[in-house]
Amino acid sequence: MFTSFSSALSGLNATSTAIDVVGNNLANLNTPGFKTSALVFRDLVTQSIGAGLGETQVGFGTGQPLTIRQFTQGAIQTSSGLLDAAIQGDGFFVLKTPSGGTSYSRAGNFLADKDGNLLTDMGDRVQGWTTLNPITGAVDTNGPIGNIIVPVGSLRPPTATTTFSVDLNLDSTAAADATSAKAVPLTIIDSLGGSHILTLNFQKTGPNQWSYDVTIPGEDIAGGTAGTPFDTGATGTLTFDSNGKLTDPTAGNPITVTIAGLADGASDMSLSWDLYNTDGTGRFTQFAQPSATSASSQNGKLAGQLVHVGLADGGGILAGYSNGDQVVVAQVALANVRNPDSLLAAGNNSFQLSARSATPVVGPPGTGGRGQIVGGAIEASTVDIAKEFTNLIVYQRGYEANAKVITTSDTLNQDTINLIR
Repeated sequence: MFTSFSSALSGLNATSTAIDVVGNNLANLNTPGFKTSALVFRDLVTQSIGAGLGETQVGFGTGQPLTIRQFTQGAIQTSSGLLDAAIQGDGFFVLKTPSGGTSYSRAGNFLADKDGNLLTDMGDRVQGWTTLNPITGAVDTNGPIGNIIVPVGSLRPPTATTTFSVDLNLDSTAAADATSAKAVPLTIIDSLGGSHILTLNFQKTGPNQWSYDVTIPGEDIAGGTAGTPFDTGATGTLTFDSNGKLTDPTAGNPITVTIAGLADGASDMSLSWDLYNTDGTGRFTQFAQPSATSASSQNGKLAGQLVHVGLADGGGILAGYSNGDQVVVAQVALANVRNPDSLLAAGNNSFQLSARSATPVVGPPGTGGRGQIVGGAIEASTVDIAKEFTNLIVYQRGYEANAKVITTSDTLNQDTINLIR
């Protein structure tokens, strides 16, 4: 009977711990990336009463319950943060703490500081790759990981135009004189980011033949006359067949347009004017329709100011510029731990390795068993409020039952003492 005190007391301690765990789960109901802790109860060694053959066994109560972190997938919730990220599948974000240690987290509510460092909301630095391949321009994920630094207030240099094209129909019914003239303006970009209006002039010279001439405003050329078009010297003839298809110049022979002595001091320009599509069909036609342009393009870009930085699906850090460029400047790394339930909670939504943890394997998302990264989202807590309230009621009843055992044992002890009085 006297062991009932210690058994019931162990029950009180165990259920008290269980209630603490439930309380912690419920407290983290809205914590991003939080994983629910489950409890495992275990009995203590028993003693045999009587002949010692095990016919009557009385236990010594319950031991301190074990807590097991359940790394199940949390719901992916869309967020408004440009740098927020959620992991769909296995894996952890790799973080570098201010003290230099490494921790792991499922919470992806990131932000950038004034220097561009990608941080968690608690100041840990997010790890990944930032080195760009000089040939492809893509992020090189073959090297070691390091702190991710996103561009802040950077200016992207301009790209000078080197090629341009125009899709144009020339009216086959037009007279072979000045009344058939058609001018097509096209904006090009020089090496300093300055823009210039290139004008393509066309005029019918005979059946199925049109002349072309390329000019630029005189004020854009050093020594040119303002208000008077400056002839670039790119002139020639376009020849069409009886079906209105361009036959000369032939495919594979683009027209070269050279512009030298720009007034703004930019480099001389050598432009390639391709009259054919990649499949060999001509961009120019001559049908009995009014002369009109249907499309035009050139590959130059103005200098661009950084407009925004965001985290895209797949974990790439995408920088958007005012000139329309979108460049991946970094890649977030993921770590895969074979036995994640062995990790120790370190607070601030992060975990650290324990003596039982397997060595983390770091790599890009979607490789080596690692999950994918979803941009603009946060993984919600895995706490099930209904289940936790049910557990809370069960543990409360268990605590009351063990307390009742103690009071009953105390009454029986008093009765036994009173027998000798």
